[in-house]
This record gives sequence, C-alpha cells and structure tokens, in this order.
Amino acid sequence: MKKVQIIDFTVGGIKHPLVNIHCKIHKNNRLKLVVDEKEIPLIDNEEVGTNYVNKLLGNKEYIDYKYQAKLSDDCKRLRLYEVSNDGETLIKEKNIGMIVRIKDGIYFKILCFFRKLLRIPRTICRVIKLMWERHHFLIPPKLLKRYTRSFFCNISDNNVYEHFADPLDQERYLEWLDSHNEVEKEVDFKYKPLISIVVPVYNVEANILEECIESVLMQSYSNFELCLADDCSTKKETVTCLKKYEKKDKRIKVIYRKKNGHISEATNSAIKIASGEFIGLLDNDDLLSENALYEVVRVLNQNKKIDMIYSDEDKIALNGKRYFPHFKPDFSPDSLLSSNYICHFTVLRKSIVDELGGFRSEYNGSQDYDMFLRFTEKTNNIYHIPKILYHWRMIEGSTSNDAGSKNYAYLAGKRALEDALKRRKIKGEVHLIGTPQMYEIEYLLDKEPLVSIIIPTKDKSDILKRCLESIYQKTTYKNYEVIVIDNNSSEKSTFKLLDHYQKKYKNFKTYSYQCEFNYSYLNTEGVKKAKGDYVVLLNNDTEVISNDWLTKMVGYASQEHIGCVGAKLLYPTDTIQHCGVVIGCAGVAAHAFVGTSKDHFGYFGRLVAPHDYSAVTAACLMVKKSKFNEVNGLDEKLKVAYNDVDLNIRKRVL
Repeated sequence: MKKVQIIDFTVGGIKHPLVNIHCKIHKNNRLKLVVDEKEIPLIDNEEVGTNYVNKLLGNKEYIDYKYQAKLSDDCKRLRLYEVSNDGETLIKEKNIGMIVRIKDGIYFKILCFFRKLLRIPRTICRVIKLMWERHHFLIPPKLLKRYTRSFFCNISDNNVYEHFADPLDQERYLEWLDSHNEVEKEVDFKYKPLISIVVPVYNVEANILEECIESVLMQSYSNFELCLADDCSTKKETVTCLKKYEKKDKRIKVIYRKKNGHISEATNSAIKIASGEFIGLLDNDDLLSENALYEVVRVLNQNKKIDMIYSDEDKIALNGKRYFPHFKPDFSPDSLLSSNYICHFTVLRKSIVDELGGFRSEYNGSQDYDMFLRFTEKTNNIYHIPKILYHWRMIEGSTSNDAGSKNYAYLAGKRALEDALKRRKIKGEVHLIGTPQMYEIEYLLDKEPLVSIIIPTKDKSDILKRCLESIYQKTTYKNYEVIVIDNNSSEKSTFKLLDHYQKKYKNFKTYSYQCEFNYSYLNTEGVKKAKGDYVVLLNNDTEVISNDWLTKMVGYASQEHIGCVGAKLLYPTDTIQHCGVVIGCAGVAAHAFVGTSKDHFGYFGRLVAPHDYSAVTAACLMVKKSKFNEVNGLDEKLKVAYNDVDLNIRKRVL
C-alpha cells in the first residue's frame, strides 16, 4: 500500500503550542503521533467535512486530511506513524528542542515588523534588477513614482497571498508558463462557426499593429475573419500597414472611417463588416494566444447554446516578457458589479450584440464594461475558459500600464453601472472605492426589515460581553434583535451578564440548551426562535468594528439571486481571518488571503470590493430566513466543522 504523503508538518502557535499536519492518507488507515515517548491524540478538524465533500465529488482512495495536536512547552521529539492492517510505519521524525511560545500579541507584532524590514533589501535589489533588464538604465522620474508605490505595497503586507499578484515578481509565473504553453492543433470539429475578430485601429505604431494582426493569422483554428476599422488615423504608417495586410490575406477586412468617432464608433464599424456568428474583441496593440480561437470553438462544440465566452489574460511588455496574470473566476454577477473583471479575451454572439445596438459612445473608456453589463442581462449562457488566451500590451499611457492614467474610463464605468441598476430596477448608489476601476454598490432599502442576530455561547462571559457591547454601541441599523443560545454554561458571571442584557434591552433574548455541543443544532434552534426576516449567525468571539455592517449585509442579502452574505473578518493583529471561502482549496475548503494586511488591495481587488465566493464562514453570516428554511438549515450531522460550507453548497445548488 502506498505510503502516506505529508504535505505540511509544522510546529508553532501564538498562545498554544501546536503541531499541524496536512497529509494525503489512505481512507482505511490512520495516523499516530508520538511526542517524546507518549502517544497523544490527533484532533481531526476536517474529517467530517472531507467525507461530506467526497460524497459530492466522488470517493477517492487517498483523501486529504488536516490534523492538529496540542504540545507541551518542553517537548523535544515528534514521531509520526501510519497505522494500517500491516502494522505501523514511521513516516516523519522531528527533533524540535524547546518550543518558544509568543505569549504577548505585542511581541508578535514586533516580530512581524522586523520580518518586513528584512524584506526591504531584497525588494530593492529586485526593483533595480528588473529596471535594468527592461530599460538598461536606472529608474527614470516617471517610473520612480509607480515602482515606489508597488514597492511599499509589497513590503507592507505579509506576502502570504497569491504571489501572482506581485507585478515585480514574475519568476514563479514564468515557471508556470513553461508547463502551460502547449499549442493545440486544429481538430476536425463538427461545428465550425465563423468567428469575426473586430479591432478598432487608431494611430498605432506599425510594428505593434503588425504583431497584433500576426497573432490572429497564426491561430490554430482557421475559420475566422479579421475585421479592422481605421478610425481616421493621422499616422501614415498605420494606414500603410492596414493596406498591406488587406492585400495579404482574404480573411482580412478593413473599413476606413472618414471621421474620428473614438473607440465605440470604430468598434461598431468593424462589427458592421463582420459576417461571423460570433465576434471576438481585440485591441489594436494587444496579442492573442495561438490557441485562443481553438479553445473557444472547442467549448462551443460542447455546448452550442453558449452566447458569451471569456478567458484569463496577462500583460506583456514591449520586450515580449509576460507577467501579472489575471486568473478569473467563472461567471460571477456580483464581482462584475464591482469591476470589469471579464475584460479580455471575450467572444460574443453577434445577434445579441446587434440586438443591443452595439457599443455606446457615451461610455467610451468603459464601453466594454457597459456592453458586458447589458449582454449578461440578455443571457445566462456564459462560459469562462480557465486559460490565458490574451496578452494585454504594456504601453505608456494605457490602462494596462497604469489604470489611473484614464480616470475618465473610471467615471464612465461608474455611469455604466448606475445605468445597469436603473435597467434592473435596483435602488442603489454606486461609490468609487478609491482604487482605479473598482466600485461598491450601496443598496437602498425602502424600510429596515427585522434582523435576528443569533449567538451560540458557553461561559467566557468577558468574550461574550465584548461582542454584545460592540453590537449595541456601534450598530447604526436600528431594527434588529439579539438571540443568545446558551449551551451548558456553568459560570455565575455568564448568567449575571445574560440577565443584565435581558433587563436592559427589549430586543435581547436568551435561551438555554443543556445538550452536547452541536453548532448546527444550536443555530438552527436559534433561527426557530427568530422573528426577523433575515438572520445573522455570529460567533461570540467576534467584535463589531464598522457601524454600517448590518446595513451593508442586509443590502446584499435582499438581492434575490444572493444566498449567503459574509463579512471581512480580522485577527487582533489587523490581518485577514476571513474574506471568503474557496471550496477545493487545501483539500476541502479554506479561507482566502488569511494573514494578509487588512489594508491590502488583494489579488485584483479581492480585499477592497465585494466579490462572489464559493462560500462564507458562519462566524458572521447573513441569510434570508426563508432561504435558510428552504434548505432545512444547517446539517446537524456536521456538528463542528463545514456546516457553513455545506449550507452554502446546498443553497447554490437550489
């Protein structure tokens, strides 16, 4: 039988010394941990959830497990065994000496600070090296500001989020490209739709335009046409280049506009000469992957009803180096309301584009964002290809190089989003987040529906008191009730606290349950007692820090297409504890961006704007009561872990 695979084996902990074990082990075997000469029990913190997900996704012979075990301060030797029917096998042995515990959070902060300082010399060296490789001179004044901003962003976080988010570090991405750079040869597809690549052209340098056109002509799928619209270019080299390629290949069509109409009108002109069933959007200075159209047609052969297809993308410098990849989620309607994450490469069914009247010039700069918002209102047949098929060119003054260089585009996107809310008859205000091309919608309610906040607890009155005080002192939302579900408390201070709040606040209630701890059961019972239209599942060790937390959560929960709403949660060190849950990560499911600074932008704005996620944690979760009851609440078989993930999964399935 195959040996167990150890993915992670670490010793640490801030308050309690712990050993963390992440492994792949045969489902019929178990692990045994021996500390010094004594066996200590392993706490399986994912077994229930793992088994549940495996039932959904299909059983596997080898399954991911995560274990934890408490250690003494003076332990010196750890040994890990795999126990099977054949006996015990030593898997891992570690001599650790004395475990030093960091007992004070201040010490932890100081340690983090010095770790950041140690990264400064390395980061400076990387910046200088990068600038020399790209430009063969040291940083000029215009670029100094830009790279300085990126530099300080880099050293101000814990660097535990996805490394791809760092534009100054492309080594890992280049390694990834080496193993994901295969070109598929054209196969004999049954369905071979004509795809029209539409390109608005204006005063682009001839060599850059040639590279753009050649990237289309080199496609492994051959049934396409290239429709270019010259928007009255004043550069002779641009027009000359177009005329050269017009004669070179019969699949190339060019229309020469007599009046400059900017990008929307030029794109519409290119669409008018397009005869394909689908149109693909390409900027005149960007490049398509050789496999782009092949991948699109492969998807269409699997489902001919698809109306919109988009792919991942990256950026490409003038010297050909690729970096800063954008790995996008599958279609996420609320993420689209935060930013134009779809962007490139996008293929649209031409009949729907014609029905919409093409691109609208009043939204120039964000005309594609406006189109995607309107297009997704017409169809749900949207598909994401998780492959990088588009290379966004880095040119001075372009939004790919510096999103802040086109503030008008940012404002145009805001107007497009406001227009979308009006069409959808949604009352809301669009706010600029302060970061280019990111938005937040404040949903406006005619009245404040009653919200029931449910808090399971057991003793630890000081923790509960801090939670309750933060709710009553900081929450500006008025129409709410607090329901505390007490489970086997025995301390007098707890009963005294509950009695105090019951007498002080009319909207405070408490119920006692003398039973074995079952998180799902306790919360479900709390929902039964709730009178509110919306319920919030809240842990007793949380503390409110934003006055409008309930207002914002109700706004999103009130949207019919939304199931569960979560919140950004922070550790006492002001780092991310929760910002969404990703199913399939770390074996079963895991929190995204854990440990990242609270002020960090995140991977393409994931930490500053609302986004769709697989699931959210029940440490702070809002859901409409009717939707909660619709799926019969939390599964009581999942007593401790993954009951919230399960709730999210079942709600999404419905």
